[in-house]
Amino acid sequence: MRAKGLFVLLTATIGSVTLLTGSATAVGTERVLLSFNNSNGSAPNGSLISDKAGNLYGTTSAGGADGDGTVFKLTPSASGKWAETVLYSFNNIDGANPEGSLVFDNAGNLYGTASNGGTHSSGVVFELSPATNGTWTEKVLYALNGLDGSHPFGSLTLDAHGNLFGTAWQGGNYAGECLYGGCGTVFELTPAGDGTWSGSAIHVFDGADGSGPFSNVIFDSAGNLYGTTSGLLSNYMATAFKLTPGANGEWTETVLYTFNGAGGAQIYSGLTLDKAGSLYGTLWSGGTHATGGVFKLTPGKSGQWTETLLHSFNGKDGSFAYAGVVFDASGNLWGTSSGYGSDLGSVYELIPNGKGQWTISVVNTFHDVQVNGGIAFDRKGNIYSTALQGGTSKNCSEGCGMVFEVTP
Repeated sequence: MRAKGLFVLLTATIGSVTLLTGSATAVGTERVLLSFNNSNGSAPNGSLISDKAGNLYGTTSAGGADGDGTVFKLTPSASGKWAETVLYSFNNIDGANPEGSLVFDNAGNLYGTASNGGTHSSGVVFELSPATNGTWTEKVLYALNGLDGSHPFGSLTLDAHGNLFGTAWQGGNYAGECLYGGCGTVFELTPAGDGTWSGSAIHVFDGADGSGPFSNVIFDSAGNLYGTTSGLLSNYMATAFKLTPGANGEWTETVLYTFNGAGGAQIYSGLTLDKAGSLYGTLWSGGTHATGGVFKLTPGKSGQWTETLLHSFNGKDGSFAYAGVVFDASGNLWGTSSGYGSDLGSVYELIPNGKGQWTISVVNTFHDVQVNGGIAFDRKGNIYSTALQGGTSKNCSEGCGMVFEVTP
């Protein structure tokens, strides 16, 4: 199941398609860098990453040569225009429907996940390696088999030893609360000297500790992993969790917080860690107005974590946040919200006042394009992201999606 279809079931039906349109209160200037047309990809769902030369890289969950999604590159020119190169089109055998973002290793290889396809039709982890002539070669590093996870939606995390960590929305133990395909897993892939990779689930969710993880996991300086579950497959309670490595290679899970009431509902974003050890993320729903928000989790001396709702979206300053938040050099938080129906999506900045309160500044608003991509900055402070719909192509009923830039 692709994320777009899932969200339509949970919320209002998406209305007519428009290009990104700033509201009267928006203080940023935006422009569309690329409109997908299905043949070069469609429905980008993840965030963008950049290389040292300023090129942008991302995925589309559909479109391409076989309709199963693409990996693309955008190259800027001196004139301000951007040229797209489709680095790879998936064909289901090697994976299908990549939903998450990409990650580079030190050698310039790209790694990502495809939520479907592969040997067991449960999704794959792939690598794209560049050649000196500008071409890229795809390799399936591992095909998930269900027991170690099914349908990875999020991006991957590399550790210092070259191991890859990710989450799978379903899979694991098929018993318990999540009879439909399992409650999901956190998995690890380890490279061998001969170029092969081995994979295993380092944690299997059982519903009571969360279910349906959608996003990536992050490390702290001690080597612990942190992430979120959406709660969609069990009791609809999202969680934030911690995985602690042991000397024997096993990992121990701790549920840091269970979201409920006005303080949270479904969560699709990953977490961001600050220097003090607090965690930040976004709510897809919940909050004061039931249209999502931004939260902070603060650790206490007794081991308990306290949630603070930093901002609740009200439909005019944003709604339904899919992507997480990132810090800038000044300690401000930046993110996007998707928007639905009459509720606007937004590019926003949250500014702390030093007294525990945060003020929102809406940099840009948009309507009916569902921005699920998070924030990527360039050196000048310009913002880049992706929209699942919209654009100028008529090859898709709601537009095939686009890459856009916002200049604050």
